[in-house]
Amino acid sequence: MPTEPTGASSGPPLAAAVRAATHRLAEAGIASAPVDALLLAAHALGVEPAEARRLLFLGRTDAPPGYADLVAERAHRVPLQHLTGRAAFRRLDLAVGPGVFVPRPETETLVSLALDALAGEGMPSAPLVVDLATGSGAIALAVKDEHPAAQVHAVELDPLAHGWAVANRDRLGLAVELALGDARTAYPPFAGLVDLVTCNPPYIPPGQVPVDPEVRDHDPALALYGGGTDGLELPLALVARAATLLRPGGVLLLEHADVQGGALLRALAADPAWERATDHADLAGRPRVVQAVRSSSAAPAAPAAPA
Repeated sequence: MPTEPTGASSGPPLAAAVRAATHRLAEAGIASAPVDALLLAAHALGVEPAEARRLLFLGRTDAPPGYADLVAERAHRVPLQHLTGRAAFRRLDLAVGPGVFVPRPETETLVSLALDALAGEGMPSAPLVVDLATGSGAIALAVKDEHPAAQVHAVELDPLAHGWAVANRDRLGLAVELALGDARTAYPPFAGLVDLVTCNPPYIPPGQVPVDPEVRDHDPALALYGGGTDGLELPLALVARAATLLRPGGVLLLEHADVQGGALLRALAADPAWERATDHADLAGRPRVVQAVRSSSAAPAAPAAPA
């Protein structure tokens, strides 16, 4: 349990510093300014947010050294997760930083759907799961954490992002196999054997540069842009790979931009490799995850170009 600071003052009272930080972050256009100010204080103090909130209430703690610098960086739109080195994802505390895509809350919807699929009829007791383009490992690690019997494998193309995923796996102690390689050709020995494929691929169209500086200036471009005029070049290539990997009756879950669901559903409907394609909304009500079942077709056709 952290002890309360005593002795000579190292700065202004914590409560005043957090109020000032909240005002500064709000002026910088950060919608979550109060939360960010508190989380940065907790990080600077080396305590959990609940403890930082208690210290604020007691009013006997000075602002820690370095807090003002963290607030200044956040005001310049450096991602909060890069400053704290952590991103919360479902039950996990993931290490993140420059060179890896910061996992978003909307992707938790995909994990919920994955767990539902693994609990569904026809799934084996120890299902084989493959996560394509794993990034920080968020999806693969969350599935393993919440469905321990699953045999989870994940692949990432970028060596730096792969390193973050390995660090997360080792720190969390979750038995996920992490490969460095191209998801479009990954796991040839698993062809026709996989029960579930998950994927949060790059899907932003090339001309649609993200407005938020945290994304535009700090998330790696390799993790953002899907290629083609509509951003679906890489997602459709990974759909084709999933069709090769999945057994008949196996399930695909693919995250997408809220404007891409219709195009993906049309592409899946035109491909005899797939059946029962549906789209699911995230917690904000936006279309977010396409789900499809591998049909018993002998070989997948190339996905049709979206209309």
